[in-house]
Amino acid sequence: MSEHGHTHGANANARQLRIALALTGAFLVVEVIYGFLSHSLALLSDAGHMLTDVAALALSLLAIRLGQRPADRQRTFGYRRTEILAAALNAGALFAIGIYILVEAYQRLREPVAVQTTPMLIVAVLGLLVNLISARILAGGSEGSLNVKSAYLEVLGDLLGSVAVIVGALVIRFTGLTWVDPVLGALIGLWVLPRTWTLLKASVNVLLEGVPEGLDLDNLRADLRALPGVQEVHDLHVWSVTSAEHNLTAHLVSAEAPATLLAEVHEIAERYGIEHVTVQVEPEGVHAGHEGHLHP
Repeated sequence: MSEHGHTHGANANARQLRIALALTGAFLVVEVIYGFLSHSLALLSDAGHMLTDVAALALSLLAIRLGQRPADRQRTFGYRRTEILAAALNAGALFAIGIYILVEAYQRLREPVAVQTTPMLIVAVLGLLVNLISARILAGGSEGSLNVKSAYLEVLGDLLGSVAVIVGALVIRFTGLTWVDPVLGALIGLWVLPRTWTLLKASVNVLLEGVPEGLDLDNLRADLRALPGVQEVHDLHVWSVTSAEHNLTAHLVSAEAPATLLAEVHEIAERYGIEHVTVQVEPEGVHAGHEGHLHP
């Protein structure tokens, strides 16, 4: 992807995050005001959770802004990986929230609390509308960016939470079964945790410069070794700068002309979704003693 492509994608993601942040921030203000007016601790507690969502969206937006800064002498790859850092932080926070929800659900099952259904319904319906709009806005960018995906999961978790609150409030209003509220909360927590864990692992894999998910390094090595004139492939490294930008470096032992060989290597790399390729072509007999040694 060209630098223009990266910038265009980042601008689109930033626009989506700004809209979602504005909607979520406005709803947070409404929820706080309504919580004080109705003297509802439940609403004020939920407002605290919404505050973490606002912080997550703001962090994702800040990461995009930092990621657009050009490369310099200290950061030769630029600052695009700040988006991965933001995704990891958001995923970690969301995972902690999921654990907290499960613990809180357990406590409420042991010690039920009185639930005011009217303010629950009003705010939950408003929250559902806000989260539906925000989720729809962020859905498009969540496939190509771990950063946006982390924000999308935050909003999606809130959306499901709003649905659970509406269902719980209606059941409690008509049946008086207060245990429904913590059970629904626990189900939301169980839904959030595995998805957040997957996102966290993907973010950490990028930060540790692991092989991109879905890329078979053995097959790639075999394809490179099968090129005409190539006797050996060593020091093969494939990693990601961001979730959508993959790099490859390798040493090839070959008697072929470098220009012809490099063109074929680039074709193979493109088939694997790798955009940036650096290859050192070595004549036969020059390479010795490197095989099995992994450079940092």
